[in-house]
Amino acid sequence: MSDAGAADRRSRPGSKNRRRPAGLAAVPDSSPADATRRTEILKTANTVIATSGLRTSLQQIADAAGILAGSLYHHFDSKEAILVELIRRYHADLDRIGDVALARLDEPDARSVEEQINDLGRDIARCAVEHRAALQMSFYEGPSTDPELVELTRRPPTKIQAAMLQTLRAGRWRGSIRPDLDLPTLADRLCQSMLHVGLDVIRHKASTDEMADLKCRLVLHGLAQQVPLDGVLDRSEAFAAAERVIQSWVDHEDDQDLKAAHVRAVARAEFGRRGYEMTTIRDIASAAGLGTGTVYRIIGSKDELLMSIMLEFSHKVGGAWAEIVRSDSTTLEKLDALSWLNINALDAFPDEFRIQLAWLRQSPPDTPSPTWSFATRVRQMKSILSEGIRSGEIRALSRTTDMLARCVIGEQWIPENILDEIGTRDSLILVRDTLLRGIAVRQP
Repeated sequence: MSDAGAADRRSRPGSKNRRRPAGLAAVPDSSPADATRRTEILKTANTVIATSGLRTSLQQIADAAGILAGSLYHHFDSKEAILVELIRRYHADLDRIGDVALARLDEPDARSVEEQINDLGRDIARCAVEHRAALQMSFYEGPSTDPELVELTRRPPTKIQAAMLQTLRAGRWRGSIRPDLDLPTLADRLCQSMLHVGLDVIRHKASTDEMADLKCRLVLHGLAQQVPLDGVLDRSEAFAAAERVIQSWVDHEDDQDLKAAHVRAVARAEFGRRGYEMTTIRDIASAAGLGTGTVYRIIGSKDELLMSIMLEFSHKVGGAWAEIVRSDSTTLEKLDALSWLNINALDAFPDEFRIQLAWLRQSPPDTPSPTWSFATRVRQMKSILSEGIRSGEIRALSRTTDMLARCVIGEQWIPENILDEIGTRDSLILVRDTLLRGIAVRQP
């Protein structure tokens, strides 16, 4: 990866047009005190943005830091400069973790493969929690048109992926990791899973290390006490229920008002690409080739537009949970069917999926989800898991069912880049391997 942030931010195209209070100029940090203050501002900005979202203003950051907004320009010439520095530090920490892990693989190591994977997973999770604002930015194309910021938000974490891949290869060589798995895809999934520990709604009240350890146990050993076969899972009633819902996903949107349908389609794409909070009606109007006033007349407010989009998505997907849970199936079969439903929802409705995840990425959310309650899903998942633990069908991998439920919900969603690369069926097999069966070779 190239270090796109190495160039002086004031030399970037367009930087001369950034606003600064009259008489103030960005002064380079030239003393230890300046460097310390700069770090303090960045820590404050990270906390405020992680909590309040990417629309956080410089005034909010200054208030939280206990300084005047104008004083920020002594260290940063714009909000974009703060965002760039936050995400540069995030990538630098991820690269450092990857380099350290790769170096250790070249040295004698008495740790088991499980311990190596767990230690690397903990380091990645700690980094994600420490850099929560940058983690949020990495889910979208970029919160502004700043070219450096856009490049940084698109940068994949290749160093940690390389370290995880080499660790898995070492495990396969030792006979600890199953020989039938696609290790590059598995390494990508493991790294993304550990980064998601940085989402407060997933980690909740658990410590960072505790959640990372649980994710590692889940991926390595799986929930299932006995290994479920693909053919058996494919023939379950729960899977058939999921299939019926998936096959019903035909676009029934009223095409009598073509202009309204066009605006909704454009809005879905813009919300999914930019994030709901960073998308304005002006952005939607521009992308739709319409005037802002026309868009308001067609769909009303931005909140009303979001509601119309997500209600349709909820009608197509939300009711399937209850149908799957009611089916005459085992706990493992129900969990598998829910995974298949989620995979196909992402494949069929990628924009709505990214919009829905906005309520997971931001904690606490600015607005409640219009169609979906994460707390409701957690309660439903806890009930499913409790039944499976009582029957002896699944392992009790954590000290609380709530913690396990949040982890399982997170692991049932396949990363979008992996789905695009391997397709729906292979994505289901990957979820079965990492959620139900486990990737470690099971001992007799």
